[in-house]
Amino acid sequence: MKLASLRSLLRAATAATLSLAFVGCASLPPDDPAARDAYYEANDPLEPINRAIFGFNEAADILILEPAANSYRLLVPDPLRDAVQAFILNLLSPLVIANELLQGNFEDAQVATGRFITNTVLGAGGIADVATVAGMPYEPEDFGQTLGVWGIGSGPYIVLPILGPSNLRDATGRAVDTVADPVRIWAYNTDNKGFLVGRAVTGAVDTRSRVITEVNDLRRNSVDYYAAVRSLYRQQRQALINDSAAPQSTPEFPDFKSQ
Repeated sequence: MKLASLRSLLRAATAATLSLAFVGCASLPPDDPAARDAYYEANDPLEPINRAIFGFNEAADILILEPAANSYRLLVPDPLRDAVQAFILNLLSPLVIANELLQGNFEDAQVATGRFITNTVLGAGGIADVATVAGMPYEPEDFGQTLGVWGIGSGPYIVLPILGPSNLRDATGRAVDTVADPVRIWAYNTDNKGFLVGRAVTGAVDTRSRVITEVNDLRRNSVDYYAAVRSLYRQQRQALINDSAAPQSTPEFPDFKSQ
């Protein structure tokens, strides 16, 4: 299947999932207060569809992404992997700065700007993370977090094809970040779309290589892996919105956020 056709298929599947989110497809549990409380707490009215997409994503991870991540970790030395991660994160810096400003975090925006300039100039275009050594660590910010800071609720839980766990708010934020991404704008205006694909795939493999043990442990130790991922995603996103630390010993699941 051609790449363009695959991307169109993923967009269509994602659009269909988001459309269903407004309609809902799962029935409320019977007149059982505990069951109803659990239903509303999960906020997952599309659970049957979500579980099906989750199963597809799991198959893709087990058959493709995890083996690629294992090979990447085996063949690529740590310093080079760190350089790849630093370069990709540096490319995302303009979006981080913009979202810090939209959230009213002007001091953090100043730090993010200083980090971007430092790594771009002194870090050979971001290959070396000089800024972290200088006391300016990377802090992820995206438009989904911005919407959360503005008080917009998460909406129903959604599992996106390939992209993984999300919710209506974060899926909207992802779309806005994708459209506003300066690297994407440059790539489309200069016929360098292949660079976007390379960035997305490399970023996903690199991220997945850093959480192989944690993800496998979660799979092995969870009674319901789907529910565990859903709970973990919600905790991680709320922690990011609150600018607090993510739960300990919980992996961040890889996605194609840099696409």
